[in-house]
Amino acid sequence: MMNTLMMDAFKNEQLTVVKKQPHFEGSNICTWIGFKHVMYLAEEAVIQHLRNCKLVPRQLYEEHGLCFEITESSANILHALHMDDLVRIEVQPKIKPKDGELTFSIQMFVQRDSKEVKAYTGKVKTLFRQDRSGVTVSVLPDELAPYVVAEINRSASKPVSEYAATSDRSTSNAKDDLIRQVVPEDANSFVWKWHVPYFYCHFTERLQHSGYLRLMEEVVDLFLADRGISIRTMLDTRRWIPVVPKAQIEILREALMEETIYTVYTVEDIFKDFTYTSRIDCYVIRDGVLIHTATGKITHGYAKILNRQDWELVNFDEETLVALRGKGGIR
Repeated sequence: MMNTLMMDAFKNEQLTVVKKQPHFEGSNICTWIGFKHVMYLAEEAVIQHLRNCKLVPRQLYEEHGLCFEITESSANILHALHMDDLVRIEVQPKIKPKDGELTFSIQMFVQRDSKEVKAYTGKVKTLFRQDRSGVTVSVLPDELAPYVVAEINRSASKPVSEYAATSDRSTSNAKDDLIRQVVPEDANSFVWKWHVPYFYCHFTERLQHSGYLRLMEEVVDLFLADRGISIRTMLDTRRWIPVVPKAQIEILREALMEETIYTVYTVEDIFKDFTYTSRIDCYVIRDGVLIHTATGKITHGYAKILNRQDWELVNFDEETLVALRGKGGIR
């Protein structure tokens, strides 16, 4: 049986409060923190909640062969975080045993003008995945069993015609017929073909949650450059920077180290020339089957830098709208 502290991880009334500063690495434009590093804070706070409840990721892996996995996360960013902010993060379990996953509600607060304001709301879903190495697995507490899986499989794969998976790691043009089955020629999409590097993976095998956040950030950068409105171009010509009010990523299947991965970025909606929302889908080709490994959405606007501290949201100009509405290819 679990001890009392472990049981606390499953109690919806159990609140964990974590205080953290964003990583210095996440401050790329002036002193503002990018969405990826804001979502890193949520990930780290959930892990701290589990540690507080004696569900320590290292111990679970080394002693029980259990891999802690974040399978889904979402972010609503209400106020920008800055370098050196001390962020108060609340982690609240929202767990229903029938769901088969541990769900946590996240809120972040930061001081502004001598007042605490809510800067972020979101959720994180997690589970424990059995390691498939030869490590002997100890008997697990009954309470943990509903949240343990042999493999992450939150969506059925999509069978397609036979295709020999490639080991090519280049990012040059590669109009593969297989990916065109899910990305029509006339789609307003950009497709980035890459490989899964070991430093985006964990537990010696597969792409992890934070790796997908990195893919999400990078495909946006490549998309904007492909459309002629790269980050630097917009900074040099308008002093505009992209801002993200909302982002979400969900792992559906496992993507393995050094597999070729296709990240598909599709502009779905432009709202009142003020924000645009894009869908992000990741695929790998395995045994002649196209496997949908992750999906998500991200909303962008543009802010004009006024000085080293302040910015203001702006409407898209015609050149930006034409670029966002254009059509892309596979890169």
